[in-house]
Amino acid sequence: MQNESIYITALSSISPLGISLKETWENYKCPDHFLQQKSYGDLTAWGSALAEDSRQKIEELQNSDSKYKNLDPSVLYAIYASRDAIGQAGWKDDDFGVNIGSSRGATGLFEKYHSEFIQNGEASTLSSPTTTLGNISSWVAHDLQTRGPEISHSITCSTALHSLLNGVAWLKSGMANKFLVGGSEAPLTPFTIAQMKALKVYSRYAANDPEGYPCRALDLNKKQNTMVLGEAASMACLEKGNIQNALARIEGLGYATEILEHNISISSDAVCFQRSMKMALGGIDPKEVDVVVLHAPGTIKGDLSEVAAIKKIFGKDMPALTTNKWKVGHSFGASGMLSLELAVLMLQHQEFIGVPYVKYDAMPKQINKVMVNAVGFGGNAVSVLLGKI
Repeated sequence: MQNESIYITALSSISPLGISLKETWENYKCPDHFLQQKSYGDLTAWGSALAEDSRQKIEELQNSDSKYKNLDPSVLYAIYASRDAIGQAGWKDDDFGVNIGSSRGATGLFEKYHSEFIQNGEASTLSSPTTTLGNISSWVAHDLQTRGPEISHSITCSTALHSLLNGVAWLKSGMANKFLVGGSEAPLTPFTIAQMKALKVYSRYAANDPEGYPCRALDLNKKQNTMVLGEAASMACLEKGNIQNALARIEGLGYATEILEHNISISSDAVCFQRSMKMALGGIDPKEVDVVVLHAPGTIKGDLSEVAAIKKIFGKDMPALTTNKWKVGHSFGASGMLSLELAVLMLQHQEFIGVPYVKYDAMPKQINKVMVNAVGFGGNAVSVLLGKI
């Protein structure tokens, strides 16, 4: 049972790229980014928000049930994407597990309730139950009326891929046959953005900058940090056994944590990534990996250290490197699953999606194996190796 393969049988997301795999793929193929400079409270900053038609879908969901009116966008995004994933997978019964995480959770509601408390000296009735991290999985499980386990967690920016790790563990243990996994984040709030600015990692590019890309993820020559936040929810349906019409096969999993040199940084050659990628490869020859989708948040140290780790593992047989944060920003706990979605789309369409300002010596002629990386504060790296069906 432990050696039985695990397959991804559905993927769904709601992000600045859209609400369907078709729309998402079309937007990946265009060289434009989805980052906008807007005001968040007293701050003006870059951000990557849902498109207006996607936001209308969320409003319709929120208004469809009186119980949903007091939920944070992070919960609503998760419910929307989860419904679509389950529909794609064709899961008709309610016997499946749910594991959805978030780095920050209900940021919008928390800031709202805290502001009210400062003003009035009292907390709103629903301020506690609607702002817990467990709120996301529990509401998704309620919405889908599941009978399986429901789990929420926060492992900072690698949260979504840790959800996948956990789902695979449940499936391989025989304690579940199907698992819905993913992450959701709605971090475009004044206090959240202010926190990133305080760390000196946020993009300071002007709106009319001639380079045209406010987040320079995977640009190894950049002279300033260029992280930009984005909002999204992204879900995957996992099943064991050789499933007909599956999207991809999970061929390897790796995870690692390293001793921190600083509260927010990893080592210069990302020892955690070296360990997680090596574990994910197992006995597979590194030459077989065609593409790595990097975490690459757009910070100087973060991008350089991850590329250094990849060079340590792959040596002269370097795969093609890419990331999506230049286009949609960093969606914290949801970002790893958005990267996995990009990996699956490249496997399906047999087309490499590069970064427009990165010079590539060669593009992969075939894409059979893609590795996806994620890491967050705490040096908690995850690597997932996907194979073409």
